[in-house]
Amino acid sequence: MRLRIAHTTIRRYDPPAAGVIQMLRVTPRNHEGQSVIRWRIEVSADVKLAAREDAFGNLTHVFTADGPFDTLSVDVDGEVETENTDGVVRGAVERFPPPLFLRDTALTQADAAIHKLAQDIRGASDGQPLAELHAILDRLHEEMACSEAPSPQPANAAEAYARKSGTAADLAHVFIGAAHSLGIPARSVAGYLGAGGDVGADGAHAWAEAFVPDLGWVGFDPANGACPNEAYVRVAIGLDALGAAPVRGTRYGSGEETLAVAIKIDQ
Repeated sequence: MRLRIAHTTIRRYDPPAAGVIQMLRVTPRNHEGQSVIRWRIEVSADVKLAAREDAFGNLTHVFTADGPFDTLSVDVDGEVETENTDGVVRGAVERFPPPLFLRDTALTQADAAIHKLAQDIRGASDGQPLAELHAILDRLHEEMACSEAPSPQPANAAEAYARKSGTAADLAHVFIGAAHSLGIPARSVAGYLGAGGDVGADGAHAWAEAFVPDLGWVGFDPANGACPNEAYVRVAIGLDALGAAPVRGTRYGSGEETLAVAIKIDQ
């Protein structure tokens, strides 16, 4: 499947910002089942994009923009060719061994309720990691509602599981917390979802990956109750959604900042 992605982020500042520093994680990499045909990033301000790799091997672009300005936009446009690998990720850049991804963060830390969910599933799955992960996927998809509404900050796993709802990133945090409870390495993924998704209508999406012996890293999307297929474009990984966030940064000056995001994915 060939997917064309157009992603625009517009920030408005009142009063005008004196300057900003931003890091972008919006550029996918090639691996089995995903080939980047072309990719372009444009910033409305006169800036130099410094291309780097972060600690996890994600492609990043960092820039500093000097103001004052009341609007700053980042436009991303590209095409990616995808194939269905049943969620199995092969040929991706891996900077760390899987055990690193047993590390909890404030967003993925499991509470007693998530621990119980995980242990109940282990008792019914005969200790088979792949079966356990699919059981977690099914339970979260059945029990939790996924909201398409964007959130300024992702919720932690315990909060999201307690209210049985959250964004796709929040559901992924619960999945990660449950996997960690079973001693299975798991991490957060940010990317795009084209045709075939029940949530994330604007195309931005988040899911989880877990490490399965003899298979390697496998994607699990609790929001859609499925493993990623050719409709998914994998962009960045992290210990949690903040670590894989498409845009992070800071501005100089006080006042109000508003954000507008528009994503269009054509097949």
